[in-house]
Amino acid sequence: MQPQSIHTHRFSNGLMLIVEEMKDVQSAAFTMMVPAGSIYDPPGCCGTASMLADWISRGAGELDSRELTAALDNLGLQHGESAGAEHITFSGATVASKLRDCLRQYSVVLRQPHLDEEQFEAVQLGAEQGLRAIEDEPQRKAMVELRKRSYARPWSHPSDGVLEDLPNITSEGVRAHFRRHFHPNGAILGVAGNVDVPELIRVIEDVFGDWQPQPEMRIEPGNRGPNRDFIEHSSTQTHIGISYESVSLDSPDYYAAWAAVNILSGGMSCRLFTEVREKRGLCYSVYASHAAMRHEGRVLCYAGTSNERAQETLDVTIRELRRLGEGIEDAELDRCKARAKSALVMQQESTRARAGSLARNWFFLGRIRTLQEVRDQIDALTVASVLDHVHRRPARDFTILSLGPKPLDYSVADEA
Repeated sequence: MQPQSIHTHRFSNGLMLIVEEMKDVQSAAFTMMVPAGSIYDPPGCCGTASMLADWISRGAGELDSRELTAALDNLGLQHGESAGAEHITFSGATVASKLRDCLRQYSVVLRQPHLDEEQFEAVQLGAEQGLRAIEDEPQRKAMVELRKRSYARPWSHPSDGVLEDLPNITSEGVRAHFRRHFHPNGAILGVAGNVDVPELIRVIEDVFGDWQPQPEMRIEPGNRGPNRDFIEHSSTQTHIGISYESVSLDSPDYYAAWAAVNILSGGMSCRLFTEVREKRGLCYSVYASHAAMRHEGRVLCYAGTSNERAQETLDVTIRELRRLGEGIEDAELDRCKARAKSALVMQQESTRARAGSLARNWFFLGRIRTLQEVRDQIDALTVASVLDHVHRRPARDFTILSLGPKPLDYSVADEA
């Protein structure tokens, strides 16, 4: 793995730039994270940020929606916009020689969007269709509802919004969200690829340098949802969501926590797949993931099964989560490390992946974890270190949600 050439530069208006030079590639990519995500949605208007992420690229500066799309296509830019909990994120990748023009175009999108009233109805319809699609996908709905009960408000707010709030979201409300939250201070721009750093700084100073900072909003955490809940859903299937506390991304235990979850759910040879699905045939889908946020982390688990086997599936899954502390085999950790190193190789070859990683690292950590550092941390993992983490942070204090025709008995979660 080649040493990384990473540079940082904070502009006078607060915009933070992180650049990784990749001279062996012909492409360049960027990720711009603007602090305007769903945690800033006004009360009763969950989905405002998501609608702005769609609306903002429908015309900007001198270009209407079609002209803007054509201009980006002519630059060969593969791009996307999305709203998350903390940010609205803009990302794109193109040939390195076109990056300057792409950044100039996106400076117009971020600073001079039309937010045209005639386009708002299409944005509303798109938001409604997306949320109704979730209602038709009970597995996805179960995990959205699990997150709503697992995190403190407003981090529990679904970034896509909720159906019942859609009538409350007006075009002027979305414009107000833009005016309030689109500013350079707190924004992070990650760039990776075949770039000249001094020239890139000059280009960004030219197109973003006079972007005016504004006061940043402070978010106070609110209450969490219930830790046991049931949503009635007429179906032949029951969907089960389970979560419990883990560590944040900046924790010294992060890689041990990540490894523990990957031993549970990192492929077809993992614990949950083999013990819950293959050996007992209890469910058609089961997995766990580590969801690390800036201020906390949790393990999120899902199991989908028939109504007849739902209770047994819940009981066995909880017991498998707890059983991890009884021992881990060397082969399980070896497979986990191999998967991680394969992912690192693929990330090293993707400028878009690297740009996104740079921006997220800076937000979560205030620094960059190099690929070599990540590799060293993975190599340093041992069965003993992972077990030590599991013993100090065992699976307990579960939040459980089931979606199906009848509620389940959650008493297994309270066993000592």
